[in-house]
Amino acid sequence: MFTNFKRILKLAFVDFYRNKGISVAAIFVMVITIFVMTGLFFIHGIGNHIITEVQNKIDITAYFKTEAEEVDILQAKDQLMNLVPQIKDIQYVSKEDALALFTQRHQDNLVFSDALTEVGGNPFLPSLNITTADSAEQYQKIADILEGDQFSDIIDNVDFSQKKDTIDKVFSIISSINLFGIGLAVVFLLVAAVIVFNTVKLAIENSKEEISTMRIVGATTWFVQGPFIIQGVIFGIISFLICFIATGFLAYFLSGGLALALAGFNLFGYFLSNIFLIILIQLGFGVALSAATSFIVVRKYLKV
Repeated sequence: MFTNFKRILKLAFVDFYRNKGISVAAIFVMVITIFVMTGLFFIHGIGNHIITEVQNKIDITAYFKTEAEEVDILQAKDQLMNLVPQIKDIQYVSKEDALALFTQRHQDNLVFSDALTEVGGNPFLPSLNITTADSAEQYQKIADILEGDQFSDIIDNVDFSQKKDTIDKVFSIISSINLFGIGLAVVFLLVAAVIVFNTVKLAIENSKEEISTMRIVGATTWFVQGPFIIQGVIFGIISFLICFIATGFLAYFLSGGLALALAGFNLFGYFLSNIFLIILIQLGFGVALSAATSFIVVRKYLKV
């Protein structure tokens, strides 16, 4: 059995070298295909980063009555965290902090400064700024709790109604982006499968007479299929090595520019933190696809 395997392996490398042009073409197609799938993986990571950044900027604010004590507000904060565990962050802003933030933000605007002076004192209310990355429905749930009887004695108003349309639109866009990414991945996978199928088919057509001869002399199915399946594996391994090295270099050199354009997204850091998953995607996809297509095409010829 081991002897047969060595013969099959030798035939695979002989055919690989003899059909150098077709082998290079097959590897080229595989490299493009793996690059596309790897690119989709990186696009998914970039998309998640952007989505997280957008979600972090969406919040609703509960404004408390002037007479509400700080201890009651902090207690309400703890109760809300217990009622809605999906809450990502709650920031308490006191009246003094609100005034300081407003003054700092509008220190160069004389209109706001004059208005604040005319009002006199501190017109701001203490508040809780609430963020959740779960869904628009989660914000609605939080608003319903805050506007309910449980907190009616201390809460003045919740600004969810003013932000509801924006929140719904943002989460709708996020959902559409995720669906588009999945659809795009499926389309590229199908296109890649068709391209690789036809490339391997071309390689096998050059050896069609040899396949027929081997069948005539009584060669086993595995002995006929083996060299082409192993050639597929060789295509996949070489394509993986090219893609992996190129991906690392591109991620390193593009990282700085993309960090400025994409709100601090570190492409090379993402590559390093997901390096084993990237290897699995590139190696597994390359070897599995090329070997499977080789197997399918050879079985088709063996039926002739």
